[in-house]
Amino acid sequence: MNGIGIIAGLVLGKPLGVTLLCFAGVASGLCHLSPDLKWRHIFGAGILGGIGFTMSIFITNLAFAGNLPAINAPKMAILLASLNAGVLGCLWLRKLCKPDQ
Repeated sequence: MNGIGIIAGLVLGKPLGVTLLCFAGVASGLCHLSPDLKWRHIFGAGILGGIGFTMSIFITNLAFAGNLPAINAPKMAILLASLNAGVLGCLWLRKLCKPDQ
């Protein structure tokens, strides 16, 4: 069951968080989007942000030190989520963010 939370956090939470925080920055006037940069590009970068498995595995090892079964299941979920984020991000950017759009 813990694996579902990990996968949802990396595959769904990262893109939403990146996009919403970028939107907040633009809406507040702290920054602006370049003319050739669209929100779909920001969302695609957020999807690719889900490939952050190094720190996730490090935290898992710290949280469950000495308990190998409790470490292996989250590691597998982290690796699967990172793979999904990489594939989805690549597909998103290739299909929806062509240079001529």
